[in-house]
Amino acid sequence: MRNYLTFVLENRRFLAYGLLFTMTSSVGHTYFIGLFGAEIRAEFALSHGSFGSIYSLATLGSGLAVIWLGRKIDDVDLRHYTAMVCAGLVAACFFMALAPGVALLALALFSLRLAGPGLTVHAATTSMARYFGGQRGKAAGIASLGQTVGEAALPLIAVALIAAIGWRLTWGVLGTAVAILIVPAVLWMLRGHGERHRRLLEDPPAEPARRGPSGRQYTRRQVLRDPRFYLILPATLAHLVILSGLFFHQVHLADTKGWSLTWLATCFVGYAVAKVASVLVLGPLVDRLGAQRILPYYMAPTGMALLALALFDPPGIALFYMMAMGASTGAWITISGALWAEIYGIAHLGAVRALVQALLLFSVALAPPAMGWLIDRGIGMEAIAVICLGFGAGCTALLFVPAARQPGN
Repeated sequence: MRNYLTFVLENRRFLAYGLLFTMTSSVGHTYFIGLFGAEIRAEFALSHGSFGSIYSLATLGSGLAVIWLGRKIDDVDLRHYTAMVCAGLVAACFFMALAPGVALLALALFSLRLAGPGLTVHAATTSMARYFGGQRGKAAGIASLGQTVGEAALPLIAVALIAAIGWRLTWGVLGTAVAILIVPAVLWMLRGHGERHRRLLEDPPAEPARRGPSGRQYTRRQVLRDPRFYLILPATLAHLVILSGLFFHQVHLADTKGWSLTWLATCFVGYAVAKVASVLVLGPLVDRLGAQRILPYYMAPTGMALLALALFDPPGIALFYMMAMGASTGAWITISGALWAEIYGIAHLGAVRALVQALLLFSVALAPPAMGWLIDRGIGMEAIAVICLGFGAGCTALLFVPAARQPGN
């Protein structure tokens, strides 16, 4: 713990940048947008499936854009990159507030998904992995706490604002807050970054020999030719695919289980607490053992959450479900923050992580319409939970294929 505290104090400003930026990304995440689902469907006369399809198309489009825009972080000064991402997020919030029809609603969702979980998370996590070397597990975990703060506070704030001023004005308030509060703060936290980047170029951080890329720095094209990538990738995506679908349809889940939406929003505090605990425990373990060794086990709490949804209905199950999902989310953030740098090096990390981020957005885009299609056809949330359990188990099984742990070509 002393080493953890020393690490935080020595790097407090840059870690605070990662933390605040991941918190800011919350406004574009599925769990947050899902809170507006009932109002949006009512205003635009959309079914569960049709709203899910629009959301899916917006997310797919943002994934394509991330492939190109994400790699620019390898070439553009992080301060300028951050400013541009913030401008995009502010614009996205106002698009949501003003969208008069379905077409502009889709554009607003595309902008939110691109600027939020697309580029904001990409900038924060890539920076933590690139500049902290053998301590990137702790750095990624600490930065992820910003999103945890958002998950704990924003659902209750959003539900209260929607009730008080309506869903459109709520998005206007969010855009204003990002512009006035977040933008100056993150740019101040990046003061002196030019010197940090110069030191990186002159003396790249050493990789632990037991799990580093053996001096090789993979380009994105080389990653795409590596069989390990296709065996490891599904497990890194599975939890967020499941989480995305369930969070997008959380209002329906609460209705079918007999839980109030206010109670479910309150349970996000339990989700946040479990996520923080997972981050704090796993950050040092990732630095010591390596992300690839821990990856096969991070979805165990997800499995328990899905079993609980399939078998039980009492309100207390909502808290257990949220806490178990939070534990796996914290593990995923800590592992994914270090995994690709561990395997493929940091020279082209922006391009590699942009590819992974795009594939993640593509994947999570499929869950809301797929679940919406099942819901529209009368499939219960219990059956959907069982389907998700099988999907997660299959993705995890690929990690035990011998080729997944063999050195790359």
